[in-house]
Amino acid sequence: MRKLLIAANWKMYKTPAESTAFLTSFFPLVKNNTAAEIVLCPAMPCLPAVVDAARGKSVSVGAQNMHWHNEGAYTGETSPTMITAIGATHVLIGHSERRQYFNETDTTVNLKLKAALAHSLVPIVCVGEHLNEREQNLTADVLNLQISVALEGIKPEALGPLVIAYEPVWAIGTGRTATPEIAEDAHKIIRAKIAAIAGSDVADSTRILYGGSVKPDNAGSLCCLDDIDGALVGGASLDPDSFAKIITNATTR
Repeated sequence: MRKLLIAANWKMYKTPAESTAFLTSFFPLVKNNTAAEIVLCPAMPCLPAVVDAARGKSVSVGAQNMHWHNEGAYTGETSPTMITAIGATHVLIGHSERRQYFNETDTTVNLKLKAALAHSLVPIVCVGEHLNEREQNLTADVLNLQISVALEGIKPEALGPLVIAYEPVWAIGTGRTATPEIAEDAHKIIRAKIAAIAGSDVADSTRILYGGSVKPDNAGSLCCLDDIDGALVGGASLDPDSFAKIITNATTR
């Protein structure tokens, strides 16, 4: 059984003080949770505060991005060694906003994935199509290419920690959500491509999350499907009550 994973992407919101205030309210709401792995991905300046606050709790902490080199003249970047030194255990790679605004490519996703695996970080690799690509029936082509390049040159036995997040770009921050059927179909495409590249054992064990306007009222209908193994939550994860309700609804099967 693939354990559900519910990850919060706080994007460029919350100061360190606001982050710890969130956790003070949030932890009591999920103290009895055992059905899902919970990951919080705050902005980089908040990582130390969130790691400290989460210590001893059943909540993991991840970075929203990283460079693939351990060090160097890359002003404004954060290396995998820095992230692990802070105590974070997960990292988002290739989020659509990174691709759209900061020139993230499938090739840099591949480099970052290799670095994350080399430093024992759990990578959450984001893939997904734009609206015009879906309207042209190119969803499968886009997903297959993104997965192929992301996994290029990585041995199947190294992919145990891999998590994929399917985030249809047309549903991120728009209020539009893929229907459970659309999401399930996309997840099947992704899992089939992983199987073709790395074998059925890797594909069967890889968790594939849905991301795209996930809210308390749709989390249950999405996460009850066989190929959807959790959610990557954006705006609705900024409020502790909302995020806790998503976790509760997603794990009520």
